[in-house]
Amino acid sequence: MKLLVRNLDRSTTEEQLNDLFQSFGKVQSCSLTIDQVSGLSKGFGFVQMPKAGEAKVAIKNLNNKTVGSNKIRVKKAEEKNA
Repeated sequence: MKLLVRNLDRSTTEEQLNDLFQSFGKVQSCSLTIDQVSGLSKGFGFVQMPKAGEAKVAIKNLNNKTVGSNKIRVKKAEEKNA
């Protein structure tokens, strides 16, 4: 299940994001969205968790949790329609 993580502190690293979600299960991939001009995080990213049950537990436990100085928002990512 692909999760969208929003309102991340711009100093959050992919490693920190990965560690945060690994406490709830296996993380297949993790990526931050980076601004091409500044090279800084745009404040959101995606986490892919292969087991839907673990992903749902992560959403329940991490949505509205304060990480760094920000309260993050976690939800199932919507599929893009081409």
